[in-house]
Amino acid sequence: MESLATKAQNFERSWDRHLSKYASMRSMEQSTRIPKVYIALFFATFVFILLFFNIAGRLITNLIAWIYPAVESLKAIDSSDHSKRQQWFSYWVILGLLHSIEYFEDTLVYWLQFYFLFKAVFLLYLMLPSFKGASLIHTRIIKPNMDIITPKKASSPKLKLPLSPTSPKDKEKDASEPSSSKSK
Repeated sequence: MESLATKAQNFERSWDRHLSKYASMRSMEQSTRIPKVYIALFFATFVFILLFFNIAGRLITNLIAWIYPAVESLKAIDSSDHSKRQQWFSYWVILGLLHSIEYFEDTLVYWLQFYFLFKAVFLLYLMLPSFKGASLIHTRIIKPNMDIITPKKASSPKLKLPLSPTSPKDKEKDASEPSSSKSK
């Protein structure tokens, strides 16, 4: 059994390797002489405290909800990977639903303590590649219930719309033609 100190060192090494991919984290480490992992932990703790005490909670959750997903969605549009596109399209549908509920239940949101903290955790669950929560919710909840939202294709009436709008002169011309020529 590994000791807690060994687990912490392994965690620190793996996150250090992961954070080394980002030039901004490397430059912050060089300029401050503080390890990248500690900078990331400080930032995460700071955001957690702000959300916990609901200081700019709406702003922080909106930044979480929009910045990373927007970048990844733009990447997914050009990608040939169907699962990536499904993940991000599902994310935006769920986010839209969440924002719609918030709009109509704003007083309820105001009275729920730690709402923005829970929302931030839920958004991270939806978007992070290790969880792919949006795809999971799409597969297990949205897709099976699509027949409630949209009618079946076989039962929907087929409408034939004109390809171009008709002018009043065309209507007069159609009215003056005998009915036998119209049936041809």
